[in-house]
Amino acid sequence: MFENKLAERMGFLHNESAFAILAKAKALEAQGKHIVHLEIGQPDFKTPQNIIAAACRALNEGYTEYSPTPGYPETRQAIAEYAARHKRIKTAMEEVVVVPGAKPIIFFSTLMLINPGDEVVYPNPSFPIYESCIRFAGGVPIPLRLSAKNDFRLDLNEFKKLITPKTKMIFINSPSNPTGGVFTRSDIEAMAEILKDRPDIFILSDEIYDRLIFEGDVCSMASLPGFKDRTIILDGFSKTYAMTGWRLGYGIMHPELAAQMELLVVSSNSCTASFTQIAGIEALNGPQDAVDEMRAAFIERRDYLVGALNSIDGITCCLPQGAFYVFPDISSFGLPDKLFAERLLDEAGVAAAWGSSFGAFGEGHMRLSYANSLENIKIAVDRIEKFTKGL
Repeated sequence: MFENKLAERMGFLHNESAFAILAKAKALEAQGKHIVHLEIGQPDFKTPQNIIAAACRALNEGYTEYSPTPGYPETRQAIAEYAARHKRIKTAMEEVVVVPGAKPIIFFSTLMLINPGDEVVYPNPSFPIYESCIRFAGGVPIPLRLSAKNDFRLDLNEFKKLITPKTKMIFINSPSNPTGGVFTRSDIEAMAEILKDRPDIFILSDEIYDRLIFEGDVCSMASLPGFKDRTIILDGFSKTYAMTGWRLGYGIMHPELAAQMELLVVSSNSCTASFTQIAGIEALNGPQDAVDEMRAAFIERRDYLVGALNSIDGITCCLPQGAFYVFPDISSFGLPDKLFAERLLDEAGVAAAWGSSFGAFGEGHMRLSYANSLENIKIAVDRIEKFTKGL
């Protein structure tokens, strides 16, 4: 009843296919059907106990009130020290803004920097919220095609072609959602070489999965000479520490940008929950064994899943170098990928996201999350094989 009364900008926002599939899968489970969940990007591990204990202590100690808008100084300092250790970026607490979940950094960065008509180059396929936020801010999304032909890494020639006088921002996501592809150090350095004479172009570097790189080292654009001040780092606790429901993320950026982002935070959600910030300090400074164990489990699952999928007639799948997703090509079956996903759920009881929901260049693919037990993944593969034989 409100279709003609909404602001036009609302038409630029879209849902995530994974959550749409999850809702349908839950409805089928309520009817008694067994579903294997490979659709949602959520670690199947529990939040480490030391982090939970820190949150409980914080609650009992009175961390139930408003925090400073950009986050507690001790939380911001812990994040700055972590960035120095892990990302090799010398930063300070004044450059850190704590937010409820990492998504606000995408939203706030585009609102803060993009004017109507500005072009933003972003990977495609990629996290669908990128394009939504670019359009919502009035920007023009310019897709950078990622292809299985080069393991969903950077195509440097394609990237060069997309840079114009109207380019205002570049989005980087490595490791990638949905492909699991990783931009190597040489890829990042090559991008920097192209952009070095364009100081007017900002970089949003989504590093939410960078503790889940399986081969090679972490390389942030902000760590390269001349790029720290023009790079906004997005990161958080959801994937690394299995804290998806805690809603705790952060951005690292030039202090002047941080001060502007603080205005957006105070105007929208005031601050981030106090006790979660204290738990975040423990996550960063406490034992990292759980992270290492989770990463090892993901590697085992990845290796099995990729091998099993490639053994199915009609499916080809790259070996992802990070995150916890595979992005197999299912185009040989002749079905639109959305229909493939819907039928896979209805007929085989396997929930997965369709590739084109991550952008036009994802057409003909599926995103499967291996953030599930190896036992369940084996069940899913068996069902997928039986399903495809009937097509």
